[in-house]
Amino acid sequence: MKAAMSGFDLYAMASELEKFTGAYVKKAYMPHYEQIVLRINPKGMDQFDLVFVRGERIYTSNRDRPMPMSPPPFAMLLRKHLKNARFTGVRQLGFDRVLAFDFDTKFGSRHIYVEVFRDGNIILVDDEGIIIQPLTHAAYAGRTLKKGVEYSPPPAAMDPFTLDEEGLSELFGDTDRDLVSTLGGKANLGGTHANAVCQLAGHEPNMNTEDADINAVHSALHQLLNDLSTSKNGFLILKPSKEVNAEQLQAEADKHVIGVERDRFLEMHAEEATPILLPSHVDKAMLSFDTLGDAVDAWKGFHDSAALARREAEKLDIAAPGRGHSTDVERLQRRLVQQEKSMKDFSAKIDKQQALGHIIQENWTHIESLLTQVNEAVDVQGWKEIKKAAKEIPWIVSLNAATRTFVTILPDENGEANGPQATLSLDESVHQNAQRQKNKNKGAIGALEDTKTQLKTAQKKETKAEATGKLNRIKRSKRFWFESHRWSMISGGHLLIGGKDAKGNDTVVKKHLSSNDMYLHADIHGAPSCSLRSTQGFIIDPQKPAHIPDDIPAYRLADKLEDSTLDDDKLLEAATLALCWSRAWAGGGAHGTVFSVKPAQVSKTANTGEFVGKGAFIVRGQRRWFKDLDVQIGIGIIAVNGVPLLMGGTPSTVKQICQRYAILAPGLTKKEQLANKIYKNTGLVTDDVLGVLPGAGQIIEDYGIFSLPKSIDEEE
Repeated sequence: MKAAMSGFDLYAMASELEKFTGAYVKKAYMPHYEQIVLRINPKGMDQFDLVFVRGERIYTSNRDRPMPMSPPPFAMLLRKHLKNARFTGVRQLGFDRVLAFDFDTKFGSRHIYVEVFRDGNIILVDDEGIIIQPLTHAAYAGRTLKKGVEYSPPPAAMDPFTLDEEGLSELFGDTDRDLVSTLGGKANLGGTHANAVCQLAGHEPNMNTEDADINAVHSALHQLLNDLSTSKNGFLILKPSKEVNAEQLQAEADKHVIGVERDRFLEMHAEEATPILLPSHVDKAMLSFDTLGDAVDAWKGFHDSAALARREAEKLDIAAPGRGHSTDVERLQRRLVQQEKSMKDFSAKIDKQQALGHIIQENWTHIESLLTQVNEAVDVQGWKEIKKAAKEIPWIVSLNAATRTFVTILPDENGEANGPQATLSLDESVHQNAQRQKNKNKGAIGALEDTKTQLKTAQKKETKAEATGKLNRIKRSKRFWFESHRWSMISGGHLLIGGKDAKGNDTVVKKHLSSNDMYLHADIHGAPSCSLRSTQGFIIDPQKPAHIPDDIPAYRLADKLEDSTLDDDKLLEAATLALCWSRAWAGGGAHGTVFSVKPAQVSKTANTGEFVGKGAFIVRGQRRWFKDLDVQIGIGIIAVNGVPLLMGGTPSTVKQICQRYAILAPGLTKKEQLANKIYKNTGLVTDDVLGVLPGAGQIIEDYGIFSLPKSIDEEE
């Protein structure tokens, strides 16, 4: 695979994916218009993403990839048909660049055809072969891809696996092209593998087919296909440059084992992913992987996992090319420039309209007579007859029955029908017709004045916001799922969530407590059930959005953290927050106790004669206790997936992560008053802020949350 996967690559991918037969589809996503992701949950293995990049590649990945909060319609359709569907197999159509994925669903059989040629397509098909929906509607010479028609694959090309010596001889005898072109086109090998066959056979690529040794070519082809059938590995071929030769490149590649550094290195130096090594790969720097999917993911996965960020950037660029996120002031300034330019272009037209109004008034008697005559003629003869008669009248150019208007030639200075033209309304007087001509461009002038007024207001607001450290508000149709609960980020990026009420407690334990997580609960009746996630959390955003200020750290949601260990320090942080989220805060105490247990120790099953209410759980076995914890919480501003949020955390963690933060302790100031102060100083939505504050409190420390950020104070 170079720019896009070949038939060889898709053959290897189909073989790799067969081992996941019987796995279930958890969800479907569409982070970009070009990309579909199916989250697959195989039995006895970790879940992974099956990634389709339209017209380019298919592979598996375990990378974290942010997804849109509101799935596009095609993703919703896939969810409807494929949720909890069982993956029953994958097949390549002949040796063409089309893979068919088969699923057993509650609606019956469903199939996804992924076409990896030209612009590509992804087509959902029902059990009768009828297209439910293609990603893109398309029409070709012999087939149409649209909803409701039978799916027809592209015309089948030759399958080289079926090509014997006799068939090869017939192929060579029926062509006027050279050897490599015949193998690449008619034998369906493609340029790269056709050249490989020529090299293995010891032939020049551009030689005539009639001069080729059929036996040698067939043996070379058989060797290549046999390697493809037996190979289970994948390879990334690296491209040397003038500055770095193959040997140096190999040494450099071996240094970058994991992480973002390797991603960027491969993005820069990799040129091809392949399931088998070809003669052209000899002496080249390369990296070996367990599967072709792993190789493709190592090369293209970093780019593809940032699909959502690209999509958002493209949206902004479409609305404002090259500018990205625009403030109200920038938007109004652009509008003002456009309107002022338009007014300059219209200045001559405005003068003309004013002149028409004056001419109508100066020729009052003539215009009044004309209006009266046309009105009477219409009433007596009707529009059809008057239109015929008007052709003989030099003053009238045309009539419009629908708008009850006519175009007339106004008198010149000699009173002849040689003046400018004007549209007169039969339902208006002479004065009204004259005023309408004069006022035609008043709307544009008024719009210009309105824009100037709005711009002044927006500039004042922006200046005030900058002076107070307010953030640009991001409009969003949906909140993050974790905002329905108490939430925080623990050291290492781990997500901690706790229930806000009995229903929330049930949700946290049932949906968000896995076997490798930890359950925490304050030693107080009615305290929230908390889950410290081992693999789910936040990572630093490698591409910080342009609209996020420098003093706000940017993170991305992650389903797979690199470090899933929950050590003592992380548990202590989580325990402190579990205490602050409990009634210990409202009680005004300075210290408290929290315990933690493994998820297997938490149950809804009551002992004989007991009852477990909504939001309550039975904890069995040994507990780990955290005593004398301080009842203090830190709050700081971070950005998650480009959205500024107020986050609660332990004082030490918040100080370490955030530049704008505050430390709170139980106090007498109502949390509504605190939230209002935060809103006035930061611009964060009050409802979002209220969900983070544990209750009434007092401010212990403040750096840019309740007061101006330090940098602004220094400037003033």
